[in-house]
Formats: sequence, structure tokens, C-alpha cells
Amino acid sequence: MGFVDDAKDAAQATGRKIGEAFDDAKDRVGDKIDEVKADAEVKRAEGDVKRAEAERDATQAKNEYKEKLRD
Repeated sequence: MGFVDDAKDAAQATGRKIGEAFDDAKDRVGDKIDEVKADAEVKRAEGDVKRAEAERDATQAKNEYKEKLRD
């Protein structure tokens, strides 16, 4: 029965290794997804800042023009 027990142990060890490899791969994919989401959030925030700056500049230009008309 030693051979059967050894084969059984080897099969269980192989199963554990496969499970660990799968878990590692799943974690890596999850980490990459988190990284991509973070990058997208930064780009979105940068876009919001640029839009806000453009709106500010347009408002300032409009107010300067209106002030000149009042003079």
C-alpha cells in the first residue's frame, strides 16, 4: 500500500500547488485591475481640473469684457 499512499500524497500536493498557482494568478489579475482603475481615476481627475480651469478662464475673460463695456 506504500505506492498507493505515495501516489495519493503526490496527487494532493499537485492539487494544492495548482490551487495556489490559480490563487496567485487571480490576485495578480485583481491587482492589475486595481492599477488600471486608479490610472483611469487620475486621468479623469486631470480632465476635470482642465475643464474647471477652462471655465474659470472663460468667466474671467467674459467679466473683463463686460467691465470694459461699462467704462
